[in-house]
Amino acid sequence: MIIGRVYGSIVSTHKLEPLVGYKFMLVQCIEKNQLVDKFLVAVDGVGAGIGEDVIITEGSSARKALTKPDVPVDAVIVGILDEKQA
Repeated sequence: MIIGRVYGSIVSTHKLEPLVGYKFMLVQCIEKNQLVDKFLVAVDGVGAGIGEDVIITEGSSARKALTKPDVPVDAVIVGILDEKQA
């Protein structure tokens, strides 16, 4: 799993049918409690907002996190962090 901070949303007016209805977020990765210069696009599975720290799962786990397992996604936000402990 990856920890990151929601940087913004991504709008896509043309996409594959299985992706319709999903909200895409741009997430900046956090490593060793520091924001790093690495970003990814993740489907928002929990209603995360800009500026919130989130937990992301990737790969086959990401597809299983969604209600439709045939959706072609590689990263899904599965949690919003309340606090981080070192």
